[in-house]
Amino acid sequence: MWRSVLEWLAVAALAAAAALGLGGCGESRAKAVAAADLPAPPPSAEVLELGRKVYNFRCYFCHGYSGDAKTLATTYLEPKPRDFSNTPVDALPRSLMLAVVKHGKGDTAMKGFAGILDDREIAAVTDFVRQEFMVKKVVNTRYHTVENGWPNHERNAVAFPFARGEIAVDTAWELLSESQQKGKRLFMSACVTCHDHGKVNDPGQVWESRPVTYPRDAYCTSCHQDVPRSAPSGAHPARPATHTFSEPDGSVPIRRPAAGESVASGYLVHDKAPVLHGPTPLESMGERLFQKNCAFCHAADGTSKGWIGSFLEPHPRDLTSPKEMRGMTKQRLVASISNGLPNTSMPAWKEVLEPAQIDALVAYINKAFYPVEGVGQR
Repeated sequence: MWRSVLEWLAVAALAAAAALGLGGCGESRAKAVAAADLPAPPPSAEVLELGRKVYNFRCYFCHGYSGDAKTLATTYLEPKPRDFSNTPVDALPRSLMLAVVKHGKGDTAMKGFAGILDDREIAAVTDFVRQEFMVKKVVNTRYHTVENGWPNHERNAVAFPFARGEIAVDTAWELLSESQQKGKRLFMSACVTCHDHGKVNDPGQVWESRPVTYPRDAYCTSCHQDVPRSAPSGAHPARPATHTFSEPDGSVPIRRPAAGESVASGYLVHDKAPVLHGPTPLESMGERLFQKNCAFCHAADGTSKGWIGSFLEPHPRDLTSPKEMRGMTKQRLVASISNGLPNTSMPAWKEVLEPAQIDALVAYINKAFYPVEGVGQR
């Protein structure tokens, strides 16, 4: 660690002088590289605060509030996100971290944030992670806090072993102590809503379900009753709150659903696929493939205005929009489906779907949503 900015500047000056031949050794590629790889000066309090806001809004879901990658999301990911709390700062160059944040990391769930964060924010969140987690090893924040709507969360401690996976959820009741039985009842009646990937002894039969692309019933409002989600100040780009039922201007508190109304009513309309009239066998195949694989992000009606699509940045393409589909050709659409789109959440499907199935998807999109050049009559 550099003890001060002055020390860093002194070392930087010496390295630069050596690289330019002023140190008596002449110019060399090795010294130039060494100068370029000098660590950045200690980040200011302002930079750290911006980095903290960006991290808490963008990164904690996978890397954890304290950089230890202990989250529910990580249990579904392979390879696991990096545990910064166990990564020595000297083992991970700052320049590499900046590149990964900006462009992502292949064969992992780490996406690139180019176009979502600007260079200042990318640098700030990188320096925050390095300073707070890799150097200081500090606890950043916790989810179950008073500020997040969880006063005195420790009163629920009897359920913690089930949420943490220390006790299997399907442990026979008679094998549990009285306190553990109480904890299991609490976990199954409340905590499982979010901690739905608890440890089990018998995973049961593998089964396939239709993706849930919007919140059902009142699951979300059972927890989120106080603080609307919105982009923190300084997190770029600003966007409307999506995880709340307040009015867009924030003037009305979170709206409670009326009698008989689902909290998902705003998204339900986009969960209905369009009715096809006289589809060909190819278009019908495409419909089945789209609603099973693509509707999760693009919504069943192709608008990408479903619950999941509203969270993704950049947002998935609205397949019904003349503006977003302008100039779309069969060749271009096949390439996008096959190879994915860099710096977006659009994955490559060429290892999942056969070429004929991708052609069926293109035919369905042309039939159901918007004409695609080179496909033919709708």
